Amino acid sequence: MKFLVTGGAGFIGSNLVFELKKRYPDVEVVILDDFSSGHFKNLIGFDGEIITGSITDDNVIKEIEKRNFDAIFHQAANVDTTDHRQKEMMETNCEAFKKILNAALKTKASVIYASSAAVYGNGDVPMKVHQPLFPENVYGFSKYAMDMFTYKFLKEHPEMHVVGLRYFNVYGPRETFKGKMASMVLKLTVQIMKGKKPRLFKWGEQKRDFVYVMDCVEANIKAYESFKNGVVNVGTGRARSFNEVVDVIKRTLGVDVETEYFDNPYDFYQNYTEADLTDTEEILGWTPQVQIEEGIPAYIDWIRENVNINKLDF
Repeated sequence: MKFLVTGGAGFIGSNLVFELKKRYPDVEVVILDDFSSGHFKNLIGFDGEIITGSITDDNVIKEIEKRNFDAIFHQAANVDTTDHRQKEMMETNCEAFKKILNAALKTKASVIYASSAAVYGNGDVPMKVHQPLFPENVYGFSKYAMDMFTYKFLKEHPEMHVVGLRYFNVYGPRETFKGKMASMVLKLTVQIMKGKKPRLFKWGEQKRDFVYVMDCVEANIKAYESFKNGVVNVGTGRARSFNEVVDVIKRTLGVDVETEYFDNPYDFYQNYTEADLTDTEEILGWTPQVQIEEGIPAYIDWIRENVNINKLDF
């Protein structure tokens, strides 16, 4: 058997790669990444094949077809939510995804792909998969378009196995190369470790569903093993305020520092996200195992052992 992980040098992709190698020791795991946002240091210790190329390259798509993969874990994307170039975002995320699905069709490969809670915008909470969607930026719209194409594709090809995972706010090891797109958990932790005041938008009562990266990895594996189709949420089902996140970080580090609040400069901002996990439990048989009280301390231990915080500009 052979698995392909696109975006395998990235944050979620690299964590997934190592877990797949551990869970499926007899399966060949291949990485596809153009290293535009992924980083080679995320793959230290990986002994499998790495294909350097872009999902927007038709020759790469042809290579995927030739390889006859049993499963494609599609994590590659433009994840810069501040990138407003509509054509580039749609081509990288949506058009490339269509080609990957059509390549999978020829070999009957399972496709597990990364969608996003950005499709909901500031929609009703808790956010349910089939509620009206109001993406507020082109990144969210590109993921919305991917999900809509999935429904169409599965209607036309019911024999295929495709699952979309709407990630909520993911944090954890191997995200330190994401730069400005790194999680607020990492940014706040680094600020406090450097002796700075943690900075939050006024007044820190915004709420997000913070999900630990290894829970996301498990959701990918469960999606592959379930052989059920659909689009599901991947979160904890419990929104937490930004102030709560800071409190957990401070307790873990054993420090007491004042929070600095400032005006939110963004015209659009998701002030409250929370995943409804009803469909997730039904389709994947998966429930999250980690809340921030466990995830943040585990992450801080990893940061202390693996990261030179002075090289991070937070």
